[in-house]
Amino acid sequence: MGLNKINPYNFIAIEGNIGAGKSTLAQLLSKEWNAQLILEEFEDNSFLPKFYEDSRRYAFPLEMSFLAARFNQLKKQLPSQDLFKQLIISDYIFAKCLLFSKVNLDEDEYELYHKLFHIINLQLPKPDLLVYLHCPIEKLQWNIANRGRSYEQHIANEYLQNLQETYFGYLYNQSELRILIIDCAQVDFLNNPAQYEQMQSLLCKEYPLGITQAKLL
Repeated sequence: MGLNKINPYNFIAIEGNIGAGKSTLAQLLSKEWNAQLILEEFEDNSFLPKFYEDSRRYAFPLEMSFLAARFNQLKKQLPSQDLFKQLIISDYIFAKCLLFSKVNLDEDEYELYHKLFHIINLQLPKPDLLVYLHCPIEKLQWNIANRGRSYEQHIANEYLQNLQETYFGYLYNQSELRILIIDCAQVDFLNNPAQYEQMQSLLCKEYPLGITQAKLL
């Protein structure tokens, strides 16, 4: 069913660490709610497998390619905020560029990237609700192993932990966004209908600016 009549938001973005279940949840919700779906087009990025083989050599071209790809995709698919008519669900936010680049790039490269990011970030609307799926590292690794992308199979726990901390550093400094952090340590919304219904209910509530935390039963 379309959710526009009961959902207070026009644009919901779902975020989380690698393997948190962002795309799966976004696809389920968009189908259930008849929403426009925006999925990150990462599989076409030829630098990604190379980055996991030699991160120092390929970090900057990888992050620059993601910056261009994400901006072009969101610019095309996101109308101006006041013209939204259909619920839009995305499995990433544009600020993901900045967070991954902070982890992956050397200091001088990051300074340049940071400047470019802020120039083009002003051209994109912000989500009405940002949902962050928080999973422990062990669960992330389990999800990564089970989805079977060959180039992801040797991601170190330290790298995932660094990303996790970078995400939280960003989230806790955003006073002008509505942010819902959901503890997904014991969550399987793909195979547990009750938890999926709880997830839907959480995303239909109105939240104040800043961070709200929730946990599914």
